[in-house]
Amino acid sequence: MSKLRALLAAAFAALLLHAPAYAQNFQTGFAHAILIDANSGAVLYEKGADDLVAPASTVKIMTAELIFHELSEGRLKLDDEYAISDHAWRDGGAKSHGSAMFANVNSHVRVEDLIRGLVIVSGNDAAIALAEGNAGSEEAFVMRMNKRGKELGLTKSSFGNPWGKALPDQQVTAREMALLAEHIINDYPQYYHYFGEREFLWNKIKQPNRNPLLNMNIGVDGLKTGNIDEKSGYNIIASAVEEGRRLILAGFGAKTAKDRAEEARKLLQWGFRNFEDKFLFKADEPIGSAKVYGGTQGSVPVATKMDLRVLLPRTNQDKLSGRIVYEGPVVAPVQAGQKIGRVEIKRGANVILEQPVYATESVEQGSLPTRAFDAAYEFAAATIHDRLDRLKKK
Repeated sequence: MSKLRALLAAAFAALLLHAPAYAQNFQTGFAHAILIDANSGAVLYEKGADDLVAPASTVKIMTAELIFHELSEGRLKLDDEYAISDHAWRDGGAKSHGSAMFANVNSHVRVEDLIRGLVIVSGNDAAIALAEGNAGSEEAFVMRMNKRGKELGLTKSSFGNPWGKALPDQQVTAREMALLAEHIINDYPQYYHYFGEREFLWNKIKQPNRNPLLNMNIGVDGLKTGNIDEKSGYNIIASAVEEGRRLILAGFGAKTAKDRAEEARKLLQWGFRNFEDKFLFKADEPIGSAKVYGGTQGSVPVATKMDLRVLLPRTNQDKLSGRIVYEGPVVAPVQAGQKIGRVEIKRGANVILEQPVYATESVEQGSLPTRAFDAAYEFAAATIHDRLDRLKKK
C-alpha cells in the first residue's frame, strides 16, 4: 500500500469515527450502499454498508487489482500472453451462457486484451485465464486475492473465485468495495481507463461496456456491474467526476437492472448537487506549530502530507474551526517528517475530519542550560496545573 493510500485510509477511518451522518434523509432502492467523496474521504450516504453481500461480477475489480499490481511491479507486461484453458472456455466462455469475451479454447491472448475482456464486458473466461496464467491455478489466485485484500484493508471481505460465481466464502461489504475502487483509481491511473472504455471487439464480436452509467453523461468513468440471481440482486461500483470532485458509489441489491442504473444515477447526482468541497491547506504547508522541549528552538512547524479539505452541505451555516492535538511538549531532537500528532477540523461542535501532522523541519537538541531551563519550566507548569485541578475539585 502506498504512503498516500495509508494516509487516506487513516483519515477515512477517523472520519467514520467522528463525523455525523450528513444526509440520511435521502432514500435509495439499493439494499446496501455507500457514497464517498474521494477528495476528502467523507461518507455522504450509507445504508447497510458493512453488511456482507454477494459481490457477483464486481469481484472482478479485485481480480483486476492483482493484475494491475503485477504490472506496476514489473512482474508482468501488457504484451505477455496467457492460454485459454478448457476450464476458462467451458466454465467461463460462451458455452457457459454467462458473460464472456468469447476467447477460443487453447488460444493465447495478450494480458491487455484479457484486461479489456475482464472489465469492459465482464468476461468470466478472461477472469479465469488471468487467474490461471498469473498464479498457475484459479485456487492459487484466490489465495492471492485474499492476502492482497487484507493488505489493502479489506478486513471483512473474503474471496472464493476471481469471476463472481456465488460461493459461501465469496462475500464483501459496500464500504470495502468502495475503498478498493478508490485505491485502484488513485494507485493505478495508467490502467484505470480500461474500466471506462465503451466497447470491446474480440473474435469478431463487438460488445458494449456493461456499465450503463457511462452513457448517461453524468461524469462516470468506471467501474463494474454485477448480478447472479435474486439473492445477490443487481450491483454496481461506480465513480464519477464533476468540476474536479470525484465521488465513489458502491450499491448492492437493486431489484432490477433498470433500478440499479436509476438508483446509482440519483445517488451520484444528489452527492454532486448537495455538497461542496472546501479547500483549507495545501500538502506540506505549515498549519501551526508544536512546542518543543529541550531543543535549539521552542517550537516546530507542522503540516499534513496531503491537501487538507472538507466536504460540507451547500446549506451549511456552521463555522469551521481547527486545532492541533499532540502530547507535548515534543522532546528534541525532532526530525523533519516526524509524526507529531493530528489536526482536528470541526463543523460547529462536531469533528468532521482528522489527519496526521508532521514536523516540516528538524530541531536539534539544545544545550544543557537550555534543557535544564525547559525542565524547570515544565515542572513549574505541571505543579501549577495540578494545584488548579485540586482547587476545582474542592
